[in-house]
Amino acid sequence: MAQAQTTSRPTSEAAAAEKEEPIVAIAAENGDAVEPPPPEVDEPDPELSPEEAEQVRKSYLLTRFWISARGYWGRSGDRLAWLLTIGLLVLIVANVAVQYGINVWNRAIFDAIEKRNSDAVYQLTALFFPLAIGSVVLGVAQVYARMAIQRRWRAWLTGSVITRWLTNGRYYQLNLVSGDHKNPEYRIAEDLRIATDSPVDFMSGVSSALLSAATFIVVLWTIGGALTIHLGGTPITIPGFLVIAAVVYAAIASGSILAIGRRFVAISEDKNQAEAEFRYTLTRVRENGESIALLGGEQEERDGIDKTFGNVLRQWARLAGQHMRTTLVSQGSSLIAPVVPVLLCAPKFLDGSMSLGEVMQAASAFTIVQSAFGWLVDHYPSLADWNACARRIASLMMSLDALERAELGDGFGRIKRGETAGDAMLSLNDLSVTLDDGTAVVGETEVVINPGERLLVAGESGTGKSTLVRAIAGLWPWGGGSVNFHADRRLFMLPQRPYVPSGTLRRAVAYPGASDDWDGAQISEALHKVGLDHLKDKIEQEAPWDQTLSGGEKQRLAFARLLLHNPDIVVLDEATSALDAKSQDKMMEMVTTELPKATIVSVAHRAELEAFHSRKIVLERRKGGAKLVSDVDLIPRKGKRRLLGRFLRQRRTPAKKKAA
Repeated sequence: MAQAQTTSRPTSEAAAAEKEEPIVAIAAENGDAVEPPPPEVDEPDPELSPEEAEQVRKSYLLTRFWISARGYWGRSGDRLAWLLTIGLLVLIVANVAVQYGINVWNRAIFDAIEKRNSDAVYQLTALFFPLAIGSVVLGVAQVYARMAIQRRWRAWLTGSVITRWLTNGRYYQLNLVSGDHKNPEYRIAEDLRIATDSPVDFMSGVSSALLSAATFIVVLWTIGGALTIHLGGTPITIPGFLVIAAVVYAAIASGSILAIGRRFVAISEDKNQAEAEFRYTLTRVRENGESIALLGGEQEERDGIDKTFGNVLRQWARLAGQHMRTTLVSQGSSLIAPVVPVLLCAPKFLDGSMSLGEVMQAASAFTIVQSAFGWLVDHYPSLADWNACARRIASLMMSLDALERAELGDGFGRIKRGETAGDAMLSLNDLSVTLDDGTAVVGETEVVINPGERLLVAGESGTGKSTLVRAIAGLWPWGGGSVNFHADRRLFMLPQRPYVPSGTLRRAVAYPGASDDWDGAQISEALHKVGLDHLKDKIEQEAPWDQTLSGGEKQRLAFARLLLHNPDIVVLDEATSALDAKSQDKMMEMVTTELPKATIVSVAHRAELEAFHSRKIVLERRKGGAKLVSDVDLIPRKGKRRLLGRFLRQRRTPAKKKAA
C-alpha cells in the first residue's frame, strides 16, 4: 500500500543505525551498486591564511573528483567498463597499424610514379581501398566504444551524485550551509557531462598520440638517417635529424600554448558559473511567473536578467581572447608543419640519397609525429574546460561530504534519532538545534508527546519553530540531543508551500507515493473531503498545476495527500496559512475526524488554531538559542466560535467598566 512509500521516515533503532552509514546507491544501467565513502581529508592547517587554505582546497579538488569517478572501473562499477576500455585500446592500436600501412603505401605509390611504373601504380591503387575501408571501419568502431564509455560513465557517476544529493534532504541542506556549491543542478547536468566526456577523449587521444609517436619516430629515424651540414668548412652530422626537428618543433608549439593559455582554467570556471547563474535567473522567473506578473515586476526582472547575461557575455569575451591566442599558435603550426619536413629532406633528395617516395613518407610521418607531440596544442582549451568542470563537481561532492560527516556527528554534533521509551509517540530529549557553524538556534528542549496528542508550537517569528520541526522531520542534522519516535511509526510533513510535481493531477495528489497506488475513486474522495470537488474530473489531465493552482488550493491538495497516506505522526508547518479562517476550521476539523489517532505537531501563529490542539508549547528567543518557556495543556473546547466569542466579550467587559 501507499503507506509504505517514501512519505514515511523509519524511526526504529535499526533504521536509525542504517542512516549512520553514508551509503550511496549508484543508479547504473546494469543495476544498483554502492560507492564507498571518500577517505577522510585532513583539515587545513589553522595557521594558514584564508587565501592559503582556499588554495589547498582547490588543489585537492581534482583528487576528490577522481576518488568518486574512478569507482566506475571498481568492484561496484559498471560491468562493461573494463571490456569497453580494453576494446577501445585495441581499436586504437589497430587504427595506428592501418595508419602505418597507409604511410608505407604513400611511399610506394610515389616511388612508382617517380619510376613511371604503371603496373605498380595500378596494384597500389587497388590496395588503397581495403586500407581506406579498414581505417573508416576502425574509426567508426573507435567512436562507438569511446562514446559508450562516456555515456555509461556519465550515467554511473550522475546516479551516484544524485543519490547522495537527494539522501536525507541534503539538496535542501545545501541551501543552508556555506561552501562552493552554487547551482548544483547545473553542475550535475552540465559540468558532470563535460567532466566524464573529456577524460575519455583525453585517454583515447593520448594513447593514440603516444603509439603514433613511437611508431613514426622509428619511421623518421629509419628513412631520414643522419644529415650532414658544413659550417665554416667543418662537416657536422646530425643523427635522426627529422626526429630531433619534430621534437623541437612540438616543444616550441606546446610551450607557446601553455604560456599564452595559463589562465584558461580560471576563465572557464568563471564562464561556467556565469552560465549557471543566468539559467537559474531564467528558471526563477518561470517558477514565480504569477507573482511577478501580478506585481508588474517585468522591468525589474529584465534588469536582473540583463545583468546576469551581461556577465555571461563578459566571461565569453575573456574566453574568446584565450581562444584567439591559442588559435594563433595552432593554426600557424598546422600550416608550417607539412612544409618543414619537405624542406629538411630537400637536400638529400637533390643529391639523390632519398627517393621521392621516401620524402613523401617522411613528410607524412613528420606530420603525424608533430601532431602527436602537439596534441596538447590542439586540445588545451578542452582540457582547461574539463579542469574547471571537474573542480566544480568536486566542490559539490565536498559539500556533500561535509553533510555526511555532520550526519555522523562530526563537527558541531548531530541530532540523534532513536526509539521512545514506553508508550510515548514522540520525544525530544535535551534537543538543541544549531547552524552548521555551531550558532545556536534552539537551546536544550525536553518534550514528550503521547499518542493522539495534538501539540501546537508557538512563538514569535525567528524563534526557530520551523527549524525545530525540520529537526523533528530529520531534515536538520546539526545540534545535539535526540529525537525519538515510537517504533515503526511513520511521519508526514505538510510545509507552508506544498510542492506540486509536474505531470497529471493524480500524480500531484499521490505524491510522494506512486500515482497508481490509489484508484481514481480514492483520489476523488480525498479531493472531495478537502473541498476540491471542481478538480475531481481533471485528475488524469497533465497541466502546469504548480502555476495553475492557487496557494490555498495547493494547501488543500496537501491535506488530500495526508488523507491518502494516513500517517501516524503529522507535522504541520504553517500548513493553513493560505486559507481563510472558515476554510482553516473545516480543514482542521476534517483532520481531526479522518485521522483521530494521528499525533499532530503544528507550527502556527494564528491563535484560533489552539481550538484544534490539546497542548501548546511556546518558544522564546534567548541568548544561546530559543528556549521552551511554556508548556501547557489547552482546555478541551466544543466549539471554537463560541469560545472565541466568549474571549472577545471578556476583553470588552473591562473596557466598558473603565469607560463607565
